[in-house]
Amino acid sequence: QVQLVESGGGLVQPGGSLRVSCVASGFTFSISSMRWYRQAPGKERELVANISSYGGSTNYADSVKGRFTISRDNAKNTVYLQMNSLKPEDTAVYYCYTVFKDSWGQGTQVTVSS
Repeated sequence: QVQLVESGGGLVQPGGSLRVSCVASGFTFSISSMRWYRQAPGKERELVANISSYGGSTNYADSVKGRFTISRDNAKNTVYLQMNSLKPEDTAVYYCYTVFKDSWGQGTQVTVSS
């Protein structure tokens, strides 16, 4: 029913970039605020970025401000997280979340290592 499928994770060097994607189905995507969270080993799940249903309002964790950009394409039912200037501390499983349906994706692993 409700499904969030992340993709785009992988291994990247410090300073590199990745774009992760989340394709949503089973609900009206356009009316849901969407979020990216991440969870690193031994740490609690952290809100990384939020985007409103309209798309005109975004917010970011202080740790990623200026480096990450959340965006959405309602025609594609997809939310993106562009990650630039990656740091080892960005290593985590990145999860997509719909506020409207209180539902999580299964996550995509991002590893930043030299």
